[in-house]
Amino acid sequence: MTETSTPFTPDVVAQIARHMNEDHAGDCAMICRALGGVPDAASARMTGCDADGIEFAAVVDGREKAVRIPWSERLTERIQVRREVVRMSDEARHVLGLPARDGR
Repeated sequence: MTETSTPFTPDVVAQIARHMNEDHAGDCAMICRALGGVPDAASARMTGCDADGIEFAAVVDGREKAVRIPWSERLTERIQVRREVVRMSDEARHVLGLPARDGR
């Protein structure tokens, strides 16, 4: 991730990562398992994002593996991150055969 490739400042990325890791750790792992090519991920934490994708550190067999998953489109505003993470979470639930969240 480079500063020129993202509309998000380091502070904004840190805030998003803190929220994801504190409140949505299960979603991080689920997204990595279903969409990130690491079906054996025991856990995952968000490590960054930019205009083109989101990054995680997934734990597989006790070791961290970097995972990058592209957004469905290039993002230009912070509010779009939430929409994309929700979309990824819903898609991951579908791929893994899990029930949809209430209200969706």
